[in-house]
Amino acid sequence: MITRTTLPVALTIAGSDSGGGAGIQADLKTFAALGVHGTSAIACLTAQNPKRVLAVEPCSPKMLRQQIEAVFEELSPAAVKTGMLFSAENIRVVANFFRNSKLKTKNLKLVVDPVMVSTSGARLLQPAAEKILREKLLPLAALVTPNLDEAEILAGQKISSPEDLRSTARTIHSRYGCAVLVKGGHLKNSLMAIDVFFDGETELLLSAPFVKGVSTHGTGCTYSAAICAALALGHGLPHAVEIGKIFITEAISNSYQIGKHFALGQVKNSDCAAGKTAPRSSSARTKCSCCP
Repeated sequence: MITRTTLPVALTIAGSDSGGGAGIQADLKTFAALGVHGTSAIACLTAQNPKRVLAVEPCSPKMLRQQIEAVFEELSPAAVKTGMLFSAENIRVVANFFRNSKLKTKNLKLVVDPVMVSTSGARLLQPAAEKILREKLLPLAALVTPNLDEAEILAGQKISSPEDLRSTARTIHSRYGCAVLVKGGHLKNSLMAIDVFFDGETELLLSAPFVKGVSTHGTGCTYSAAICAALALGHGLPHAVEIGKIFITEAISNSYQIGKHFALGQVKNSDCAAGKTAPRSSSARTKCSCCP
């Protein structure tokens, strides 16, 4: 008799990247690498490549909601991540679904990658949508994962040091009530890629050496997708964030070349990344290890 494997389900609600390096495409590859069945609801189409975004076209709010409903009707995701939602209407659709579907989403963990500004500087969220994101979606999140530019917008303060990462994380948690992972990979004059997690009780400093000579596209999407997958596998939030850090660090280290650009590579140490062995990171609970 054949024994069938049962996999947990994760859902990504995000934009489609025609270049294949970010968005829905990156999320589904990450889910698969971590042993989670990936489902998707496409919030917008983008015409983009690793260098730039040429155009963005949002999905209709009705179609976006129907995609989400179709997944929950039969597949019951254990964790969900949102990526590029782009329009105020689509953010409202997502927020309303999770606020009004308590039975379907009971015990579900929602990871919000705010996708407001790309690392290349492109604006990926309509101005009118920012207010809806702040007021409707972030209060529903288990975790928000802003990059430096997005964290500065959400907290209303500049970030120029690891200590600023800590204070910004605390400000965002205080304002929106969700745990936060401030990604400091582009922090100037830093010797390490430093991120700070804070959930009101636990603070983690997650650091990894920079990989020289590699500039990758889709790291934020992949990082948040790895955290989402770890949550779907049953890990607690702090541990899921550690797993995500290990996963993205390995993916950058294993990058391969496509044309004139790099793409994130396969994670070879999949047992560790999936949390089957205890991950090691330069993290500290309650107190950040870089500060007294």
